[in-house]
Amino acid sequence: MDEELRSLMDRVRGEARDGAGAGTGAGADAGAGGLAAYERLFATEDLDELALVLTEAERPLWARETAAFRLGCAGDRRAFETLVLLLNHRDPERCVTAAYALARLGDPRTARAAAALATNPLRTAYALHPVRLLTELRAPETVPALIATLRGLLAPANPHWRVALACVEGLGKLRDARARPVLEAALGHPRLTAAASAALSRLA
Repeated sequence: MDEELRSLMDRVRGEARDGAGAGTGAGADAGAGGLAAYERLFATEDLDELALVLTEAERPLWARETAAFRLGCAGDRRAFETLVLLLNHRDPERCVTAAYALARLGDPRTARAAAALATNPLRTAYALHPVRLLTELRAPETVPALIATLRGLLAPANPHWRVALACVEGLGKLRDARARPVLEAALGHPRLTAAASAALSRLA
C-alpha cells in the first residue's frame, strides 16, 4: 500500500470513529455510521462515487479529503478544487496529503494555483506546502513564484523563515540563474545562510 495512503487512512479513521462521518444520529450510532463511510471510501473503485462525495451536502472534511486524495492520485481532475483548498489548510497534515495528490493529478492548473497560494502575502503562514509542491512540479511558474515569495520574506525578523528556507532549497534544486540576486540577499539571514550558499553553488 502507498505510504501516503496508509498515513491518510490512519489519520482520518479517528475522525470517522468519532462520528464525524455519520451524517445522522449521535454517539455510538454516529460512530458506526462514520466508520462505515470510512470503509466505503477506501474500498470503492468507483470514481463517480468518490466525486459525488465532493459535492454532497453535510459530508465531513475527512470524507471530502479522502475522496479528493483518491481521485487526485487516479488522475481525475474533479478533485482539483478540493485539493487546492486543502493545500492551503491550517492543518499541515491535510496540506501534505493535498500536495501529494496534486503532484500526481496532472492538471495544468496546479502550478498556477500553487504559485498564487505561495505568493499571497495574506497566506504566507500556510505557504510551505505550496512552495514544496511548486519545486516538485518544476513548472514555468515555479522559479518566478519562489523568487517572489522569498524576496517578500527577507525582511528582518520575518517569522516565516521555514517558508523562506523551502524557497531557498527549491531554487537550489532548480538551478535557475534568475534566482542569483535573491539567493545572494538570503546569505545575510542566519537561518538561510547555509542553504543559500549551497543553492548558489548549484546555479547554472
